[in-house]
This record gives sequence, structure tokens and C-alpha cells, in this order.
Amino acid sequence: MRFLVLTIIFLFITEEYFSQELNCRVQVMSQQIQGTNKKKFETMQNDIYEFMNNHKWTENVYTQDEKIECNIMINITEEVSSDEFKATLQVQCSRPVFNSTYNTVMLNYLDNNIQYKYVEFQPLEFSESSYTSELTSLLAYYAYIFLGLDYDSFSLEGGSTFFNKAEIIVNNAQNSQYKGWKAFESTKNRYWLVENILNDNYSSLREFTYNYHRLGLDRMADKSVEARTAIAEDLKLIQKAYRNKTNSTMIFQLLYDVKADEFVNIFSESFVDEKARVFNILKEVDPANISKYNKIMSAKN
Repeated sequence: MRFLVLTIIFLFITEEYFSQELNCRVQVMSQQIQGTNKKKFETMQNDIYEFMNNHKWTENVYTQDEKIECNIMINITEEVSSDEFKATLQVQCSRPVFNSTYNTVMLNYLDNNIQYKYVEFQPLEFSESSYTSELTSLLAYYAYIFLGLDYDSFSLEGGSTFFNKAEIIVNNAQNSQYKGWKAFESTKNRYWLVENILNDNYSSLREFTYNYHRLGLDRMADKSVEARTAIAEDLKLIQKAYRNKTNSTMIFQLLYDVKADEFVNIFSESFVDEKARVFNILKEVDPANISKYNKIMSAKN
């Protein structure tokens, strides 16, 4: 009896203090595929779930509450053969804001260049040092992007280790027959995402990521005016990176996709002078969302 109790306690402690890093929800959709064994897509979903959530991605210890919230949705668009598929991949990750029930989205990206092989009941194998399969390379790449973004938001450039690992995956995949890994294929793909993040011309965006989340959003509940003023000043870091932009500006669009509405919500409460300063910066760096930012100026305090 005593042995049983100790075993249960050990299992509880193991789950609580040695949990893996990701809390990743996985969905594989196959509605566009007709006349095939649907069971293999359920197995695929389970295998991807296990790969993302049970692989040890870091050397750090996570509690259950510290896991990074993320989502992967694969929409199968074509069954090339019995074990090869074309699809789209939607990835998203978020981060909690201190002293609130709010989670701020860090990444929301649709990767259209997906084609991979999957054999039902065959283990998903991944190696950091070599390209072993398209599917596990994709999954590991985004796992490291999730980790890098999360760590960057808690310490200045804290995610470098993980972004470097994502870059290694890109380098290992340069001879892959599948799209999305090479610079010449597009200005918006997996190559350019991690290139932009690590590009020195855009380093002030990583500084913004830390300041915005740790020194801004995390302080909004207790010191909203000071936090908002700090964020307004930090927008100059986006402006600096924007003025240094190179041939790929993928990182800017991904930033605005998840933060434009937050900017509006934050600065609609500002005083007039601050609104004007913020609006002028956002108008320059993100003219595509000018209709959203007009709401900052028109909001009544």
C-alpha cells in the first residue's frame, strides 16, 4: 500500500515538474479527400500531437502552467499517393499576460507550401543534425519558432538558441524536394521567417518584443499609464527596423497580423498628444492597417 501511494505521488510530481514545454493542440482536417481510409488521418493527428507535446525541446524544467500554448492545424488538400500529401499548415502560439486572464497572440501564420510523406504507424523521427523527413522538420521548425518567440518576450533576445535551431533545420532542408525552405522560392516562407528574426537590420524588433510584453503588457494591470507610455516609446523600435528593411519584410506583416488590434485597444485610452505620436508611427510602418489606426484618433476618452 505504501509503495502504491509513493508511486502515485512520484507520477504526480513527474507530470507536474517534468512536463514537456508545449501544450500544442493539433487538428488534421481531411474533408477535401474522398474515397480513402479516414482512419489514417486520425492516426496522423495523434502522432503529430505526441511528437509536439512529448518531445523534449529544451533542457529546462516546465510546470504544467508554464507550458507554451500553441495550435497546429493541417488541412489536407490532396492525396498525392497513399503516403504523400499536399496541405496547408496554420500555426499559432500565444503568451499569458501577467495579472490577467488575457493571452496575447505571438504568431498566427498560414504556411501554404506543405507537402510531406506519412506512413501510418511508422514512428516520426527527427534529428537536429540532419534532414530525416519533411513532416518532422516542419513540426520541429515551428516548435523552435514558438519557443523562440516565447523566450524573447520574457528576456531580451532570450530565444536566440531556439531561432538558431530553427535556422539549422532550414539549412539541413536545402536539398529537400519540397518547397518553403529556400530563399529564392519566395520572400515569405520558412527561410525568410527565421532569417528576418535573426537579421541584424531587424534586431530592434526583438527588443520591441521584450519591451512590449514584459515591460508593457505585463504591467498594464497595475500601472496602465506607465505601461502604455513605455509601449508608445517602444514603437520607435519598429520604426527603426522598418527604415532598415531589406528584400524580405515578412516579419513586419506577421507582427501587425497579431498586434494591430492590440495597438488600437491600448492607445484608444491615451491622451491626445500620445495618440498623435503613436498614430504617426503606425501610419508610417503599417499603412495597410490605417483604417484600424484611425480608431485610435477618433476614440473618446
